[in-house]
Amino acid sequence: MSISVGDSVPSVTLSKLDNDKPQPVPTEELFSNKKVVLVAVTGAFTPACSDDHLPGFIQQADKIKQHDIDEIVCISVNDPFVMDAWSKAKNPDGKILMLADSEASFTKEMGMSADVSDNGLGMRSQRYAAIVEDGVIKHLEVDEMGEVEKTTAEKVLAKL
Repeated sequence: MSISVGDSVPSVTLSKLDNDKPQPVPTEELFSNKKVVLVAVTGAFTPACSDDHLPGFIQQADKIKQHDIDEIVCISVNDPFVMDAWSKAKNPDGKILMLADSEASFTKEMGMSADVSDNGLGMRSQRYAAIVEDGVIKHLEVDEMGEVEKTTAEKVLAKL
């Protein structure tokens, strides 16, 4: 069962790279007392995520943050080294916090797991975007696999 508007985000630990070492990022700290735009992608460096989905959030980051957004967070079922490399390649100004859900614990508890083994990716996340206030989901959109329609930066911006 997937999470819905009004639910709290799961309490798990994500990770990021800091000085070439994985560092824990507890979701309680990430979302507590903040307004966050949460973007989940199927995979770092995958064509739709790299070419269509993430670039819109990078381009619109300043406009999004003008709506009292404290942080824009991108999560993927990848390791922190991959997420760091993807951030350096696509997000060099660090406008978006790129976090790894290495064991897919956040993804599973959100009910957003997707088996994309047919494409050689294994278990990943569905593509979704959420507006989270103080750990509670206020708005949520989920794309069909292979699509980037409902979760674009422009669509999120329209909901702020």
